[in-house]
Amino acid sequence: MPAEPHAAPHTHEPDEVPHTHPDPGVDPHAPLAAGARALRVGIGGPVGSGKTALVAALCRALGDELRLAVVTNDIYTTEDADFLLRNGVLPADRIRAVETGCCPHTAIRDDISANLDAVEDLEAALGPLDLVLVESGGDNLTATFSKGLIDRQIFVVDVAGGDKVPRKGGPGVTAADLLVINKIDLAPLVSADLTVMDRDARARRGELPTVFLSLVQDRAASPVADWIRGLVAARVPAA
Repeated sequence: MPAEPHAAPHTHEPDEVPHTHPDPGVDPHAPLAAGARALRVGIGGPVGSGKTALVAALCRALGDELRLAVVTNDIYTTEDADFLLRNGVLPADRIRAVETGCCPHTAIRDDISANLDAVEDLEAALGPLDLVLVESGGDNLTATFSKGLIDRQIFVVDVAGGDKVPRKGGPGVTAADLLVINKIDLAPLVSADLTVMDRDARARRGELPTVFLSLVQDRAASPVADWIRGLVAARVPAA
């Protein structure tokens, strides 16, 4: 198991951006429901923020230790599922694609039936699972998942949108169980100030955790993978 994470923002090095280590033990939301079914984690965020790349990284990091499956959402294609298949991050029978035919938030928040069917099909075909990742199609800062579909939500933004993104708020930024600020390796190229993004994220999110990530530098998405490991370990099986 990973070392116990820190709960408060801090700096490791003089030039390092302050950040919050995700701590699944600090939970301002309702506890995870006990039960035999898999933990369901939704991953949302704007187009191009790196959601599918994050899913691929998590599959590589967790696929050998957890019984894992993925549901992807696209409006008119199966592009995200195809990306995962091309990269061989999971066997094909562990990936389901949903074509929403409408705004992505509709299928993850308003009418979740297609996603629920996909999750239940995976569980029926594969047997007991530890974790199902449900990736939304690209949406805006208002995108949230129905609690009837997922247990926890990750929201992904990236520095290419500018350092103003966290202070714009919106339910995705303010209410997600984990905010991921992605592509920090690009910050110098787009004049994004990561310290400002950290400050604004903490102002919007309070004690909810935020992590800064570069999948170029950390192909295993280590802080996100550790957060999920903690959630899986914390689940109490049904009696």
